[in-house]
Amino acid sequence: MSGCSTWAPIASKTCAAQSTSTSSSPQELPADFPALVSLEARPHNLPLQTTPLLGRDQAVEAVSSLLLRDDVRLVTLTGPGGTGKTRLSLQVAADVLDRFENGAFFVELAPISDPALVLSTIAQVLSVQAAGGRPLLDVLVDSLRDRQLLLVLDNFEQVLAAATVVNALLRGCPGLRVLVTSRAALQLRGEHEYPVSPLALPDSARTYAPEALSQYGAVALFIERATAIKPDFAVTNANAPAVAEICVRLDGLPLAIELAAARIRLLSPEAMLPRLGHGLGLLTGGRRDLPARQQTLRGAIAWSYDLLSAAEQLLFRQLSVFVGGFTLDAAEVVCTIDDDLGPDVFEGVALLVDSNLVRSEELIVGEPRFWMLEDDP
Repeated sequence: MSGCSTWAPIASKTCAAQSTSTSSSPQELPADFPALVSLEARPHNLPLQTTPLLGRDQAVEAVSSLLLRDDVRLVTLTGPGGTGKTRLSLQVAADVLDRFENGAFFVELAPISDPALVLSTIAQVLSVQAAGGRPLLDVLVDSLRDRQLLLVLDNFEQVLAAATVVNALLRGCPGLRVLVTSRAALQLRGEHEYPVSPLALPDSARTYAPEALSQYGAVALFIERATAIKPDFAVTNANAPAVAEICVRLDGLPLAIELAAARIRLLSPEAMLPRLGHGLGLLTGGRRDLPARQQTLRGAIAWSYDLLSAAEQLLFRQLSVFVGGFTLDAAEVVCTIDDDLGPDVFEGVALLVDSNLVRSEELIVGEPRFWMLEDDP
């Protein structure tokens, strides 16, 4: 990431390399001393990350390669709440920053719920203002038309109707590329969806040596967050099975693992494990610099649930009666949706899958099987 302060948008900026010395004069430098050059910096407003990104090396490489392909201009990172889509997008943007002459800009959309505000929010980040009575979209397109720029649009799920704005910007600005994080895809032509999976998990039925267990992304994250709170914490032969089971029970979700690790000062892994079966009360106490929805797992779930329509919420509640997954036939027998509320059960399940609240598993024989996250096999 650039070392310059580059909040000023879409402007060509340079950071002059400087050399100061109190012991040598220019005449004392060797004759072949290389000339000092100006280092070109890419403008950006990417937030500085204070913790390492663990278990996502392959995802960062895959998304970066996809985003830089000549035939790809829109990439959407999708997945349930708490999978780390935002963190992944920021790492990708930082890694590819030098490929965009006019920089990369992060637009946080979580604070807004009105799709009509998306355009003005983007314009505000880029310091573009409407002028002369012209529509703001036209002004923004003119401003970006000749720019090579990456736009990161975070938390798009609650303003999906504004996908037309993204489409208009991409059509009018050939040098623009857009990286989106969203619970659901934008459903635009040319969009490439990258599902963000939970972190890699060990097999809870196996026994691992501590050093082998830490190679799994979910466990590595638990260890990193736990040692940040309790420096003498370590995975041992005694607590390794509990640590592995905690990560498995939490489905490898980064947010859930971080919240569980935050309890390590109070509870050992062996004491923590049985409490995970008593609801979500343990998974609270997230960092104060996180949005409220990410400070508890209940908040993350509520964020996703509240974005569903009344019909989708009803179906989601009804599907919770299944243990070990379900088929479409079973869902259609057990669940009912009032025709006045919206789509039938088949379409409702499809919407929940698209929203990453239900997962599907293709079977070799027969119908696919569907799982709610907590029942994910």
